[in-house]
Amino acid sequence: MSLGQHQVFVHETPAGHVSWTPVLNAAVYYVDRHIEEGRGEKTAIYYLDQTFTYGQVAEMVNRAGNTLRSLGILREQRVLLLLLDCPAFAAAFFGAMKIGAVPIPVNTLLTPADYLYILQDSRATAAVVSAELLPGLLEVKHQLSYLQHILVVPPLENPQSFTVPTDLGLYDWDEALAGAKPFLEPEATSADEAAFWLYSSGTTGFPKGTIHLHHDMIVCSATYGRHVLNITENDITYSVARLFFAYGLGNALYFPFGAGAATVLNPYRPEPVKVLEIVQKYRPTLYFGVPTSYTAILQVPEAAQRYDLSSIRFCASAGEALPRPIFEQWLATFGLPIYDGIGSTEMAHIFITNKPGAYKAGSSGTLVPGYRARIISEGREVPVGEIGNLMVSGDSAAAGYWNKHEKSKETFQGSWINTGDKYYKDAEGYYWHVGRSDDMLKAGGIWVSPMEVENILMEHPAVLESVVIGHIDEDGLSKPKAFVVLKPGFEPGPAMVKELQNHVKKSAAPYKYPRWIEFVDSLPRTASGKIRRYVLRNLSTAVPAENSQAGA
Repeated sequence: MSLGQHQVFVHETPAGHVSWTPVLNAAVYYVDRHIEEGRGEKTAIYYLDQTFTYGQVAEMVNRAGNTLRSLGILREQRVLLLLLDCPAFAAAFFGAMKIGAVPIPVNTLLTPADYLYILQDSRATAAVVSAELLPGLLEVKHQLSYLQHILVVPPLENPQSFTVPTDLGLYDWDEALAGAKPFLEPEATSADEAAFWLYSSGTTGFPKGTIHLHHDMIVCSATYGRHVLNITENDITYSVARLFFAYGLGNALYFPFGAGAATVLNPYRPEPVKVLEIVQKYRPTLYFGVPTSYTAILQVPEAAQRYDLSSIRFCASAGEALPRPIFEQWLATFGLPIYDGIGSTEMAHIFITNKPGAYKAGSSGTLVPGYRARIISEGREVPVGEIGNLMVSGDSAAAGYWNKHEKSKETFQGSWINTGDKYYKDAEGYYWHVGRSDDMLKAGGIWVSPMEVENILMEHPAVLESVVIGHIDEDGLSKPKAFVVLKPGFEPGPAMVKELQNHVKKSAAPYKYPRWIEFVDSLPRTASGKIRRYVLRNLSTAVPAENSQAGA
């Protein structure tokens, strides 16, 4: 396709491979293209009780880009996005990209200390911030060396009465955009130039700035978007995972914008009932959840009778492996399979997944067209059924980590990415996740997958969630220990410990059952929702709590 002086040629093959011209600006592909192709009046965003067309989004993007340029933001300079899910996110993300700057969406659940680290590490010169999140940023503003401009998006509640404290060097986002020009010539960026960064959450250590290029999103749209979702301009997407996650960014922004479809954005917490109400109101066809959210929705009384989910044709899950019991309960309750997959910040989105007509409950599925995978142990590719480290290759891979040379070498190995996940592949080509590389444990000298034991525990009607770690017994040997969250109506105690241990023994080899079970009210999680296993390992070395029981 051609847009004025700026050329965008993207060619996709049936096998999921994509080619492009050297000059490529992703904002042109995802926004401007729809105006030329006649979708200017088509709805792009459903937001609360408002709708925004592709024409309106394009104008917002142009005004955002011109606003950033007027502040002196140059090509390759970073722009932090600390935003709730809202139209301003799309405008700031693509507006920065269109002028050749680099937007960095960041987790809205982090602490001021995290924002200090990310701003100093990225050297962002501007930030676009939701008013609700501004106090956390102002708390560390005096310690920042590079941030010069803060644009504040008015709050959800009483936006008309909101005033920006200009004495602090802040700008009102709405006022700035209103005074900016609605036309913007895109920067002639390279397809291999940095387009956006995402900071990986991880479970330990400092987050890593993952550098993605202008062609990366387009690859994901042509692979998972086209060959798995089969997304078209008639679809409506709704993602529980937020836009600042790699998973949510694809689900709720560049997959729908790549196809000319519509997205539902909601700035509020995805409480289970609220999620069901949004599905009923906007009638999305593509729904993206995470295991924790699916579990919570299943606890809503009579959800299938009270809420209509018939518009959904595809339920996706990622972020963590989806336990088989949750898959089975969701299918039995709503009649919809959940297509679980694995992706990563480094690969931008999902590269292995279950698909319509080709899925196995409990597995991560098969390769997405356009990607390759290997399972490696001790430098060799392992045979079918053997556990090893999952390596993946595809054109959506990031260029590396910012300012993290050693970490980059560990993860980015030629054209391959070391995912840090332990997997095995079965004879039919399905991949099975058995844990992170540092989660595996040995009992009696034999490897045990925590995930296998966790899934068995969750098949018991009393168990809502579980995590299994290694714990050292009195002889100095490692054995499985389980942390269990019970469903309402079930009581912890020695009888429940024995019942759960026997339940595992019936379904797994004897050495795999948890020697200790500790009942907890909730599991510690990162800001992105992943379980912090290292916290539980630290707890496990302390004196056992009263609700911790050992079994024979």
